[in-house]
Order: sequence, then C-alpha cells, then structure tokens
Amino acid sequence: MTARDPQPHKGDFARRAVVAIGVFDGLHLGHARILEHALARAREIGGRCVVLSFDPHPDLVLAKRGFQFPAPLTPLPEKRARLLAMGVERLDVMPFTRELAALTPEDFVKRHLVRPYRPALLVAGEGFALGKGRAGTCERLREIGVRHGFDVESVPLVELDGAPVSSTRIRALLGQGQVAEAARLLGRAYEIEGTVVTGHGLGKVLGFPTANLRLHQEKLVPMDGIYAVRARLEPRGAWLPAAMSIGVRPTFDGTVRQLEVHVLDWNGDLVGTSIVVEFVDWLRQQTKFETPEALVAAIDRDLVETRRRLAAPSAART
Repeated sequence: MTARDPQPHKGDFARRAVVAIGVFDGLHLGHARILEHALARAREIGGRCVVLSFDPHPDLVLAKRGFQFPAPLTPLPEKRARLLAMGVERLDVMPFTRELAALTPEDFVKRHLVRPYRPALLVAGEGFALGKGRAGTCERLREIGVRHGFDVESVPLVELDGAPVSSTRIRALLGQGQVAEAARLLGRAYEIEGTVVTGHGLGKVLGFPTANLRLHQEKLVPMDGIYAVRARLEPRGAWLPAAMSIGVRPTFDGTVRQLEVHVLDWNGDLVGTSIVVEFVDWLRQQTKFETPEALVAAIDRDLVETRRRLAAPSAART
C-alpha cells in the first residue's frame, strides 16, 4: 500500500472499519472531536479506525486560475505522526483531482469506500460533502450507506468565542501573528520544523547567534515579526527557551525572508541539526533600526520579554 493508493491490507476485512473522512489540515479542536468520536466508535465495535484524507487540498485543485492557496498547516508527515499518536490505525491519502470531484456520491462510495474498507461506519464533520456539486452530504451518504451496510455519523462543529473552529480561521490568525490565539483553536502550540543551515553570521556579530532554519516540508509560516518560542533539538531533546525572528532583516536592507532562532543560554554549533520550534507569543513587528546598536538594544529587550512570556502560567506546555 502507498500513501496515495488506499488498498486493503491482508486480513483487514476481518475487522470492519470506522472511516473518518476529511482533509484534516491543522488537526485542530474540531478535527480532534471528529477523530475522537471515530476512535471511540471503533473501540465499541472492535474495529479499526482509518482516516481517509486528500492531497492536494480540494480548494487548491478546484480554485480558479491564478488563485494562490496558502501552504498547509499540517504537512503529510506531521499529519500521519499526529494521527498515529492519537490511536488511528491507518492514514490513507487519496490524490484529489477534478475527475475525483466529478464522481457522483454513489460512485465515490462504491469505488473508494466500500471496496477498500468494507466500512461499518463513516464519520465526518457536519459540513462535509463530496462528489459532483458537493451532492454527497452526510445525509445523502447515509442514504447510500443503507444499501452498502454502513452508517454515517456527522459530528457538530466546535465553536470557540462564538465562531466555528476552522483551518481558515487559524490561517488568518497566524497571518496576523496571533500565535497564542491560534494555539487555543489548535489545542496545542503551532510548530514548524527545519534543519539549521549556514547563515551570514550577522547574529553572532551582534552578540546573539541565531540558527537559520530551512523547513523540512512546505508549511505555513506566521507573519513576519519577533516571537517568544520554544525550541527542541531533535531527536527529542528538551524544550529550550528561545526567541525567533521571521522576516528580511530590514536594518541591513535584506530582501530574502529568513527564519532565525536564538536559543537562550545555548553555546555550540547547530548547523545540520534538526529543530522543532513551537510558537508561544508575539513580541513585536520587524523594525528598521537606524544603527546596529539600536537593534542590539531592542534584542536585549526582546530576550527579557521572551523570558517573561515563557515563564507566564498561560505559556505552560499542554
């Protein structure tokens, strides 16, 4: 089986499947409720819990020409790791194409649900729909399921502060630098992961050496600015207090966006090291300072504020 070609494993038909279906970009609080429901129902029937997802994102495939869809919140390797950690048995990723979108709900069910999974139950968010014209609503899928021996259960949206929790809402918050608010909707701090590469050494010259990150996979990066973060050196080191700069180094007339992490109280060469960064709070926007000395003074203040934010009860890791 490949990630993009869901086929039944040998012996899988011995246990009927509960299939949770959706894109699940972000794996936020709303997605967690759907997945927890699917896992609970699989335990009840003694079946296996399978997640069926899609890549690329349907909105990207179906968008009008020229539409720039943002980078994912949860690249496939991260999505797979998080789902397996929750207890999901398998993640199958179906290539999303215009041809797939044009299938009738009946054809989709027969080809891509009944044959591979022999499902006992399909679980989706209450707004989910598939097939031509999005005709395959949960209600329609329930009618089709009667003929194929499976049920459909829809899970209500999760609301926070009077609005639904959604990937779109989280992307907007990250695009405004509101990483603490995004964390509330995700149920965890937002993370990026990359390898430390050789930089220009400007941070070291200023007295604040930074690790320059190159992301492992395409992933949405929060708005340019200065952040209080935690950094973990892989594999599975301790979480360390750090500050992060995202932007073009305006004081030095930079033009290329850089991801730079200064790990507090750390000495040593990190080039080649893999680092996970989780965002705790926004500190300030990037600013063009008149002199390097003025920038150094601002960084000093940033680090004091970073320690304060990371020590706050609200910054405790969950």
